[in-house]
Amino acid sequence: MRTSDENGADTARNAGSASNTGMRGTTSGGFAGTRSATQPTPLIDLADVHLTLESGAGQVNILRGIDLRVEAGERVAVVGPSGSGKSTMMMVVAGLERATSGRVGVAGRELTGMSEDALARFRRDTVGIVFQSFHLIPTMTAIENVAIPLELAGQRDAFDRARAQLEAVGLGHRVKHYPGQLSGGEQQRVALARAFAPEPALLLADEPTGNLDGRTGEAVVELLFDLSARRGTTLLLITHDDGLAARCDRIVRIGDGRVLVETPALPETAAAGG
Repeated sequence: MRTSDENGADTARNAGSASNTGMRGTTSGGFAGTRSATQPTPLIDLADVHLTLESGAGQVNILRGIDLRVEAGERVAVVGPSGSGKSTMMMVVAGLERATSGRVGVAGRELTGMSEDALARFRRDTVGIVFQSFHLIPTMTAIENVAIPLELAGQRDAFDRARAQLEAVGLGHRVKHYPGQLSGGEQQRVALARAFAPEPALLLADEPTGNLDGRTGEAVVELLFDLSARRGTTLLLITHDDGLAARCDRIVRIGDGRVLVETPALPETAAAGG
């Protein structure tokens, strides 16, 4: 079994910072020749992505040919029943799971052939992740948790920036508190501050309100949409909540490892989300 410190450390390493998305065919590590040079590369570009895992009962097909494009600055909700593959797809986008086949393009990079070290740098420089279970390091204060991805990126002002991020989520008075001294809503706000601190191009949120009560979850949602809108961060939101999904620009429904349908959110509903 992994300890909570190990899980938290892994999450911190995977928290991203700002990165230029670049153009396909003009960025090192990109994938040239598949799109006109005048057409911008989508921030997320999945093509016929499959993921098959081995089990005692044989092969299990988790993803069965996922196709998905998400443009820079879009807010996209991914919904579907438990076991549909939506969280696994998010892990593939983050480079935390390797696709068995297909193309996984994120921010102008093709992830499929990248080494583990290269994927870690990619996450550090491009992706912020917010999980349902917070994944804070229990032996570190709030400000230390938020500063970790900044320190890993070599930012000399990591603690100043971490303090500013905690103030932005309303926790400037809690910087020296440990996770065990914070409520669930406060812990998730620390996790949001950590994810946004490096100014990532892409934020992945997997059921970010799943462990919170309704009122606390709504406050966290407001912060999530406000921060992503103000910073122009692309948001991929995994949720069971159709009401929360409707606040995004687009809704993607997944079932049995496939994209079933994509629909735009109602304009007035999406606008209300920030």
